[in-house]
Amino acid sequence: MYRAILPEGQIVCERYDHGEKGVELYDEGDHFIAFVPYSNLHALLDEDVYAGDERSIM
Repeated sequence: MYRAILPEGQIVCERYDHGEKGVELYDEGDHFIAFVPYSNLHALLDEDVYAGDERSIM
């Protein structure tokens, strides 16, 4: 699982694809969740990294 960190919040997804202008996020059923432009994406983290420490990562 991955976590996309955005200015307005976070989106959890199973996988993602890099595009020319942003990333496409997909759930565990391989259904499209969202398109996030690179300009709005603060970070894309592996869920294991994010859950490993309770301190702020931003």
